[in-house]
Amino acid sequence: MDESIADAQQAIVTSPTPAREFRQLSRSRQRDVFFHLPETVQQSLVADLDRDGLQRFVRRLDPDEVADVLVLADEGTREDVLRQLDEDRQEKAAFLLEFSPESAAGLMHLDYVTVGVDQGIDAIARRVQRHEDRTGRLPTIFVTEADELIGELPGQVLAITDEEAIDLREHVHETPVVAFDSPDTEAVDVFRENPESSVAVLDDDGSILGVIYAEDLLRVVEEEAGETLYEFTGVQEEESVLDGPLSKVRYRYKWLIINLGTAFLAAGAVGFFEDTIAAFTLLAVYMPVVAGMGGNAGTQSMAVTVRGLAFGQISLSTGGRAVVNEVIAGGVNGAITGVLVAVIASVFNQSPLLGLVLGVSMVLNLVIAGFFGTAIPLVLDRIGKDPATSATIFITTATDVLGFFIFLGLARAVL
Repeated sequence: MDESIADAQQAIVTSPTPAREFRQLSRSRQRDVFFHLPETVQQSLVADLDRDGLQRFVRRLDPDEVADVLVLADEGTREDVLRQLDEDRQEKAAFLLEFSPESAAGLMHLDYVTVGVDQGIDAIARRVQRHEDRTGRLPTIFVTEADELIGELPGQVLAITDEEAIDLREHVHETPVVAFDSPDTEAVDVFRENPESSVAVLDDDGSILGVIYAEDLLRVVEEEAGETLYEFTGVQEEESVLDGPLSKVRYRYKWLIINLGTAFLAAGAVGFFEDTIAAFTLLAVYMPVVAGMGGNAGTQSMAVTVRGLAFGQISLSTGGRAVVNEVIAGGVNGAITGVLVAVIASVFNQSPLLGLVLGVSMVLNLVIAGFFGTAIPLVLDRIGKDPATSATIFITTATDVLGFFIFLGLARAVL
């Protein structure tokens, strides 16, 4: 991101009067800065702008961008600002505001024209030209027959054909479609299957409402990636890097309290072997190694399993093979790392028995990590819980508690 945009964002976020900072930017810079702000900051900025300032900002935006801004305003402000726009922009923005921003319709543009399959090239060219004269944009050309979408007519067909009457069916490309009320993530899935096409948004009766382009989906893809990362770490989706410390505390403290409870479970397992640790204090040095390796291995298994669930590759009923594979992989990885840590402990601490305990503990803990890292997401998915959000805490608890029991239990028996 441009450093000047980042600086402007920071000034807006930290200012008690964000509208004043925003008004100091040039018109073109305002657009770039606004659409890179977190939604919570956008809402605060829109609320702080007076109606004239908001109207001056949106009057040069595209209709879909106008809708994205005004959806954050209260109803009275929204209607007042819409009335001050030119008729074409007002009509389009009002239409787009009827749909949820989180739906496929919330992503669509109105830069399209529909033509009948029996229309001539000259008539189609005139429609395209009228749209361009009115909006300044070349439209997508959708071909229909009896109001049913056949496909998209590439614009170059108009330029290269010399014939007035051609069979449009021979030139149209199949167009992927999505229902207007589908989640925006479904539109992303449709585009992934058809990466070189625009996506038509259809009403309940099959008529065309709008068109979605690849760049419109970029924001949703970025949000999906951010949500996945946030879910893995227990951070709420609403939190932004630009939020103040009090907001960050409010978003995070509940998850940390839950983690504190699981930490006490691990501490209880360690406390059960207090006498063993007191008699052989070197055990305390290697406890974080056992717990850390188990936690990392469990997270790896979980990541692969959650991805498989997201792509519909596995479920609880078909996940037995995945569990077995992860358990075997955990055992092999545990043997590799266990040999390394056993050699280190034997050489540096002059204790082959300690090395043996560490090596065996590593193997068993990574087997446990492979099992729980795969099984827990599958079970959570079956009962309707989001495994990306919920699984981590159960997996780390299992690997910590059982890992400590195995390591310290073997140490008590052998040492």
